[in-house]
Amino acid sequence: MTERSLVQHFSDVLCVWAYVGNARLEHIAGRHGDKVTLELRYCSVFPDARNKIAVAWKENGGAQYYGAHVRAVANRFGHVTVHPDVWSVVQPRSSTPAHQFLKAVEIEQGANADPDGPVMQGLGHRLAWALRRAFFQDARDISDWRVLCEIADSLALEPARIEAHLRSGEAAARLDADQQLAQKLHVIGSPTFVMNEGRQILYGNVGAHLIGANIEELLRAPAGDEASWC
Repeated sequence: MTERSLVQHFSDVLCVWAYVGNARLEHIAGRHGDKVTLELRYCSVFPDARNKIAVAWKENGGAQYYGAHVRAVANRFGHVTVHPDVWSVVQPRSSTPAHQFLKAVEIEQGANADPDGPVMQGLGHRLAWALRRAFFQDARDISDWRVLCEIADSLALEPARIEAHLRSGEAAARLDADQQLAQKLHVIGSPTFVMNEGRQILYGNVGAHLIGANIEELLRAPAGDEASWC
């Protein structure tokens, strides 16, 4: 079997750019999924969301203004929508509960997950996208345990089994591993693609063609002992 190249994707579920960029992620997975292993990891951009927005956007009007900014970002793209109550009314306290929930599902999948299978069809990605849509499109507070459980139910996941991994600390440990790796690779925000053992890093609102070009270069010289043109 041909060895696959590793592409890591770091994001925060409350990041509007990751919400917008999900379509690019799916495009890349569809086009290159047979040649790369795509890892979905989470970085902490909104660990204390309300305070971050209150401080960072204080001079411009706080959460109301930030909500308008997020809607303006989404309005630039035709494939996503943002509810008018997002951030202005519905303000999740933190992205951490959702990230830990996602890690608990990752653990629950365990040995049943196919490392070479289509990641965009896996439970992890399906849940992540359901959480993003629940917040941005439907204005639901995805830091609330009850909301997380309702979304899990909609995907035929068992909240009780997920909760067991949260109570044991396993999910927290796995999320911390993501955070530690993000620091090691110098990931500065969401979303970020990391390739070639950290030599190729694409952060933010990067187009699918540029991401694809970097992956093509990665596949051309996967050993990493040759300088990349990207």
